[in-house]
Amino acid sequence: MGHYGEVAPVRSSVDGSGPARRAGRAVGRALHLPITGTARGIRRATHAHGAGESGLGKLIELHAINGAGDVMITVALASTVFFSVPTDEARGRVALYLAITMAPFTLLAPVIGPLLDRLPHGRRAAMAAAMLARALLAVMMSGAVATGGLELYPAALGVLVASKAYGVVRSAVVPRLLPPRFSLVKANSRVTLAGLLATGAAAPVAAGLHTIGPPWPLYGACVIFVCGTFAAFTLPHKVDEAKGERRARLSTHEAHSPKPGLRTVGPSVLCGLLANASMRALSGFLIFFLAFLLRDHPMAGQSAAVSLGIVGVSAGVGNACGTAVGAWLRARAPEAIIAAVLSLTLGVAVLAAVFFSGLFMAVLGATAGFCQALAKLSLDAMIQRDVPESVRTSAFARSETLLQVAWVLGGAIGIALPLNGVLGMAVAAAMVALGTTMALRGLLSSPHPRPTHPRVA
Repeated sequence: MGHYGEVAPVRSSVDGSGPARRAGRAVGRALHLPITGTARGIRRATHAHGAGESGLGKLIELHAINGAGDVMITVALASTVFFSVPTDEARGRVALYLAITMAPFTLLAPVIGPLLDRLPHGRRAAMAAAMLARALLAVMMSGAVATGGLELYPAALGVLVASKAYGVVRSAVVPRLLPPRFSLVKANSRVTLAGLLATGAAAPVAAGLHTIGPPWPLYGACVIFVCGTFAAFTLPHKVDEAKGERRARLSTHEAHSPKPGLRTVGPSVLCGLLANASMRALSGFLIFFLAFLLRDHPMAGQSAAVSLGIVGVSAGVGNACGTAVGAWLRARAPEAIIAAVLSLTLGVAVLAAVFFSGLFMAVLGATAGFCQALAKLSLDAMIQRDVPESVRTSAFARSETLLQVAWVLGGAIGIALPLNGVLGMAVAAAMVALGTTMALRGLLSSPHPRPTHPRVA
């Protein structure tokens, strides 16, 4: 009998090793790999070059969440306030939006920085609160977004204030999370680029949700901001440390003042800030002015929506390219960079006014986006280099607040101006001309030689 009485075991799919189970696991891995692989790739990119160890990687991811949530709300509001009604009525609605939301914000914005200065040990909590507030306000707006009722506007004001408060705190946090041998310009460019990429990825998702119903982008924003609320508390505890910090002033006339400010370290930083304010005002102006102008006068052979899309994509691509170039330049001669990019923007704006066309509007949008990114990164480098470390984080908060107010004022001019293309481009050139004057003044007043490598906080 011997071995003939033994029967070899038969493999079964029930025990997990059969062909059916193996095939199921292979299909599961194939479906799961794109998600996990993408997540691992994003984590490697955000945590590269020491950003993971310092905590900068977590801030980069938090800013991406912020950008995705903001664009969800923007799409929802645009569909209600702008696209769903005729041009004349849309202008009235947007003017009402500016009056009810942005005008009060102009008064509130200068208060945000000093208020947050009183909470130096609560920066993570402040960013989490800004995220949670927008999540709750998105739900509140979901009921009114379809009708465009007046109750929509106070909630939109709350979203705007919370968004700008987050931006102020984020600017103050970045210097505390710099990896070794990491310049502030490179860190800010990574954070900004992450926000731009997240905005670009979330915009089509928001548009798809809007096809289901007007409130759905707001539901998506709520989910995103809730995730951001928890992500804010994953930042390192050193974000909340304020040892040795003091408050900065935007201007201090007395050279011997015990409270240092941007003017006490020389005129170049203040001139750079005012030059950047003109670029931010130009951004707000172009967004509102071109939005209405292209509705009535789209590009040749294109619809209004396509024309707006071309200009918007041009500006976004220009901003992303400027951020990437700024990281590569690493703040070499920031005064010269600011003067150069504003001069370039002024030249394009003048050409757009003289040879007004849809092509020049797109070129101006791309140029403004590119130059604004480079100018802002150069301003960051100047503040890092010249402002004392004890007031550096406060100086970033003050400068960011001023830039946000400039954007609001530029948007107000854009909505109030008659829809005349040549006139609009002339006004845009005048805005940039003021900034170019300040940039050249800062360049000429800067002492030489400047250090080639800015100090790292």
